[in-house]
This record gives sequence, C-alpha cells and structure tokens, in this order.
Amino acid sequence: MMPSLFYRITALKTYWLAALVTLAASTAWAQEIITVPTRAGVTQSVFVARAPESPVAVALLFPGAGGDIRLRTEDGEIRFGPNNFVVRARGDFVKHGVVAVVFDVPSDQRGGMDDTFRLGEQHTGDVAAVIAVLKKRFPALPFFAIGTSRGTVSAASIGKRLPDQLAGTVLTSSLLLPGRRGGQQGLSGFDFSAIKPRLLFAHHKQDGCVFTPYRSAAALESRYPLISVSGGSPAQSGPCDPFSEHGFFGRESETVEAIVNWMLEKPYKKEIP
Repeated sequence: MMPSLFYRITALKTYWLAALVTLAASTAWAQEIITVPTRAGVTQSVFVARAPESPVAVALLFPGAGGDIRLRTEDGEIRFGPNNFVVRARGDFVKHGVVAVVFDVPSDQRGGMDDTFRLGEQHTGDVAAVIAVLKKRFPALPFFAIGTSRGTVSAASIGKRLPDQLAGTVLTSSLLLPGRRGGQQGLSGFDFSAIKPRLLFAHHKQDGCVFTPYRSAAALESRYPLISVSGGSPAQSGPCDPFSEHGFFGRESETVEAIVNWMLEKPYKKEIP
C-alpha cells in the first residue's frame, strides 16, 4: 500500500549454495523464513507460507508501501506485518495449491524500498537469488511475480528483467500514476510490452486511492487481460490503505481464485461483482 500518506544479476553462480534457511517447523512443508545472501553484506528474506501438499505453482508476492513487513522470529514464532493484501491473502493462494512466498525488504533497505530501487538491478539480483533457491525445491513448478499497489513496481520490473524465470506477472491495484515525492514514479511511463511472460491486471472498480484509479487500469484492458472487482466489506482504513477497496477488502478470496485460475490457464472471472 501507499506509505502513511493515506500507508546485478551478479554473483549468483554460487550464492544459492550459501542460502541461510531458518526453519520454523520440523517438516519441509511447514511455514518458514528463508534468508538468502545476495549482494556483498546484504541478505534477502522471504516468508514461505505452509505449502500445499500437491503444489501447482509458486507465487512471489510483493507487498505495497515500502515493502517492509518486519519479517522476524520471536519466541520461536514467525512474525510479520499481516495487513497488506498479498500478505493477508496468502492462505487463499495456498488453498488453491499455490506456494505463497512473501518478500520482505532486503537487509539494506529497512527504511523501505522506493520505486527507483524496485526498478533497479540490485532488486532484480536479490529476487533472482531467492528464485534460484526456490527452484531447487520446486523445480517443476511455474513461478509468478505478483505485486499489489507499490509492489506492482517490483513485480513489473521483475517480469521485464527476469522473463526466463517466470511464467507470468500479476499486477493488482497497480500504481500507474506517479507519487508526490522523489523516487515515487510508480509505473507511469512503464513499457508493459517489455514484460514477455503473460501479464494480468486486477483492480477494484471503486479503488479510491488517488494514485491507483481504476480508469488507469481499464485503459490497458484492450491490450492485457483485466480482472475487475466490485463490492466487498465496508472500508476500515484510508482509501490507499489495505482495509479498503484498494486492498480488495472483503473480496480477497474471489480475487485470488480468479488470479490463480488465470495463472493455471483455466477459465477465470473477469468481473467479480
């Protein structure tokens, strides 16, 4: 989501061998934190939700705002900020057989990632290092980059920069307009045709966030598939924050089901009333 305003690929040949895996339970399928060394002195941590028994795909989930979910272990329990749409909806992905992998910020971006970083080579390298580790575990599964709000900047950039690693890219509540501060260009001016894997947009028709109006997503519908969502629960946050139409509040399950069906090339709902 938006901040509180309303909220290379290099040296990867051997890095995966040094992946630091912190298990949160005794089985390979339990939820866990995986921490991977990426750049010199930098690590990238992700939260892997409890994997389905017969997984069909892997979703790399990029939260909005600065992307800092404060992923950590306290008293033997995994803890993180749970409110963002893709974080909140991780169980819905798992329910449909998708391994949900939630990205935190890299260790040198604790203040949050701006769009310049999300669009840059360092972020791509960090994500590629994680993918290299995950593909050792899930070698036969298709991988998808899925972002929401400011997280769509990450997902779009990864879709463009790592086309051979992904089967598709999903952009939800896309940040198609620039922000009001430096380093917040969003996806304004982004060449979506440069994303070679399949591309899907999902957006709430009543999204009230000034930076993510539905009309901006609808303008792309002639070129790319779009899932249009309506309704849900009454907003319990500001229009750019997670518990509103911007975060598909009350429509999480239906939205994820449509997204997963698209991922698996099954019939999917283009309109969720």
